[in-house]
Amino acid sequence: MIKINTFINQKPEIVFDLSRSIDLHKISTQKTKEEAIAGKIKGLIELDESVTWQAFHLFKLRKFTSKITQFRFPFSFTDEMEKGDLQYFIHIHKFEAKDKGTLMKDFVFLQAPFGIIGKIVMELFLKNYCKKFIVKRNQTIKDFSESQKWKTIIK
Repeated sequence: MIKINTFINQKPEIVFDLSRSIDLHKISTQKTKEEAIAGKIKGLIELDESVTWQAFHLFKLRKFTSKITQFRFPFSFTDEMEKGDLQYFIHIHKFEAKDKGTLMKDFVFLQAPFGIIGKIVMELFLKNYCKKFIVKRNQTIKDFSESQKWKTIIK
């Protein structure tokens, strides 16, 4: 499991919506050239909606489809992999109102396929790669939340 806490100087409703924004996700993942190619491809993703992403990860063009399986505005939502290279991927997003802001908590459960080889790859590389990816994404959410840029995403 990967756990990341990010404090953001903004109310939970804004942080929640930015976290489920397809458009902001694309901005935060420009390095991997992520593109929403099927399902919900722009705007705010909702309960039971799916998105298929195409991106360059680990030297290869990959596709990853996730679905929102739990949704409690503005407290939490969960996205789960439906199709992709991993054995499983579950990302729980939680948002707690704090004095002058929001504590955003990410809990990621993932496993590579291929048994013991997958477990070794997870510990040596994949877990850290995923953590850095989410930290970068969270920094973008924080940047947009704490400035007026959030208004270009949430209309």
